[in-house]
Amino acid sequence: QLVESGGGSVQAGGSLRLSCVDSGRTFSGYYMAWFRQAPGKEREFVAAISWAIGLTYYADSVKGRFAISRDNAKNTVYLDMNSLKLGDTAVYYCAVGKRYKATLSTDYDYWGHGTQVTVSS
Repeated sequence: QLVESGGGSVQAGGSLRLSCVDSGRTFSGYYMAWFRQAPGKEREFVAAISWAIGLTYYADSVKGRFAISRDNAKNTVYLDMNSLKLGDTAVYYCAVGKRYKATLSTDYDYWGHGTQVTVSS
């Protein structure tokens, strides 16, 4: 079971760190990703990381502002979000899949329930 945390309300330009932990399985051999979904919009890919060696991949919209990382010992994936913009407001989900650079939600097999991020001016 994937559980996200760390969401909240922040002013534009601020930062947040999201966490995703799964106490039920190991992520070894998998790719972990963050997606987000704003009201009335499709769920979109944000970033992904390979659990084994830490290869990362980002959506162009967050490149240079967001950073995905993982802590193998804690079975946790993080998303550090900096220079937040109004357009980053969404529910953020973590997901587990088996393909590198997979950006479609259908590429991922397991999902968390999401955590709300709200950016205000």
